[in-house]
Amino acid sequence: MSGIDRSLTLDSKHIAKHLPDTPQMQKLLNKEGFVHVFNDAATLNRVAIEIIERGEFTGTIRGHDRYGLYFSEPIGYRMSTDGTKLPLYYGEMKIKGEKYHVIPRTKPS
Repeated sequence: MSGIDRSLTLDSKHIAKHLPDTPQMQKLLNKEGFVHVFNDAATLNRVAIEIIERGEFTGTIRGHDRYGLYFSEPIGYRMSTDGTKLPLYYGEMKIKGEKYHVIPRTKPS
């Protein structure tokens, strides 16, 4: 079965760190040395909707149910402190309780 059939609410505290050129993204980049960001907010929203409709359950890791979906076009990129960018085609939704957030990834966690 694919898709998510339960009531969910977007956890807005994670949005800014996965969008390009935000202070939260820059802070994470400086701390971790890399970031996974969506192309833009519209892509983030589209990925969330498509995972809710068609995503596959990949397991429960560190207390979060995870669902994911591969896309045919890049949905974001992994950027390193040296400026290199790797296109990302996989979207992952992490759900804890009724709250969720989405992250672009290279592959399932």
